[in-house]
Formats: sequence, C-alpha cells, structure tokens
Amino acid sequence: MEVLVCAKRVPDTSENEIAIKGDGSDIERDELVYSINEADNYAVEEALQIVARCGGSVTVVTVGGEEDEEILRRQMAMGAGHGVLLRDEAFGGADGRGLAAILKKFVEKGHYDLILTGVQADDGAAQVGGMLAAMLDYPFASLVNSIEVLESKKLKIGREVEGGNREISEIDLPCVLSIQTGINEPRYVGMRGIRAVSALPIPTYGAAELGLDPATVGSAAAKVKRMEYFLPALGKGAEMLSGSREENAEKLVGLIAAKGGLR
Repeated sequence: MEVLVCAKRVPDTSENEIAIKGDGSDIERDELVYSINEADNYAVEEALQIVARCGGSVTVVTVGGEEDEEILRRQMAMGAGHGVLLRDEAFGGADGRGLAAILKKFVEKGHYDLILTGVQADDGAAQVGGMLAAMLDYPFASLVNSIEVLESKKLKIGREVEGGNREISEIDLPCVLSIQTGINEPRYVGMRGIRAVSALPIPTYGAAELGLDPATVGSAAAKVKRMEYFLPALGKGAEMLSGSREENAEKLVGLIAAKGGLR
C-alpha cells in the first residue's frame, strides 16, 4: 500500500513560551523551537504500522520553506521511505483551501492508496484534510482513532464521536483520513537515525513543477485572512474551596444550587 502523510512544522508548545507581538499581527517567532505537528506525528506512525502489516511505502510531504526539511528528515528517520517539500514563494500566506489545492496537485503526480493528515495543526481549523478529499473526490473521515485494512480495497475505521463514543465504518480506497492523537504510540527517533538520513536528497516541487497557477494559491487567493492575535480578557478567576472532601462537596453543591444549576 502506498501511503502519503501530509505534515506541518509548527512551534513546539512544550519547548516555548508563546508571546504575541505588540501590534497583534503575529506571535513572536524569532526564538521559537519548531517540531512536527503532534497529530501529524501520529499519522506518520499509523502509516508506518499499516505498511509494516501490508507492505508498501510511506511518503511524507509538507508545504513550506527550506527549514521545513527538518521535519521531513525526522519522519524519514522514523521510517518513512520518502520526504517531499512543496516550496514556492507563491505558496506564502495560503489558507486551508490554498494548502489543499497545492497538496492535490502533488497527489495527482503519484499513485497513493491512502492519504493521512493530522486531525488539526497549529491554526486549529481542521480544514485541509476534508478540503483535499473534496478536491480529489475521495471518501473522507475525520477523528479516526483505529484503522484495519480489509480485502477488496477497503478499510474498517473507528472514529471518535460526541459523548466519548466510537463509530465504526467501512471506507473505500483511495481515501483521505484525518488522524486523531492517541491512535498509537509514535516511536522514538534518536540522533543516530536522524544522522543516517541527513544527507539524503529531499525532492522539491514549486508551482511550475506542480502545474499550479501562482495566482490561485497563496495570500492573493486566500479567502480567509488572519486579522489579529490577542489574549482573551481575564475573568474573575476561580473560587478555591478549602476544607475536607465532605465539606468541599457540600459547599460545591450549595454554589451550584445558588446559580440555578440544581432543580
């Protein structure tokens, strides 16, 4: 099975204190540590496990700049057979639809049975997977937390749905799935593995190689534009209860009742 994983390089929130620029135009990025988007890392691990069971290969693709090669090499050290960078000045400022359009053109250059994305990236929009599927006219499922490969080019997938329940479905290949964190346990990548792939070439494709009109992607074509970053106004804060467990339980019931929470 040929599996493509769409990944993104994002600020590592475990390593950074995120601060907003004074004019609200962006976050302060100069000193940030970056890594692969967490949900995308789970998607890569799931792709590797599928290929280990069924055969095939895993390709990881990202839209970005030269610095984004680092996540491709990390995923190659993790076990992915190929990493591909989609890089062009025309791609700057692309919204979710623009990114999906760029990825669509790349998908059409290959023969992929399964395309995986993380459920969402740093902007939290969770749009690209669904938009990519729509542009390709492929079946799509989001919040996927289990995958079983069946015969006759089908998958059995589990999805996380409201209320902590799971939905089990069959879906035809080729398809696009957005992977939920927790579907697996991503393997550790050591420095030895990263050094082993450090000299491997990373193919790069721009708008011309993909057959894309630069005017249809990037900031000029974006339908969604980020206007401002800001911190929400602070509320009154939490009320801390002190006392024994029984006393606090009684106080809590009283507070809820006072606010009309008990009938």
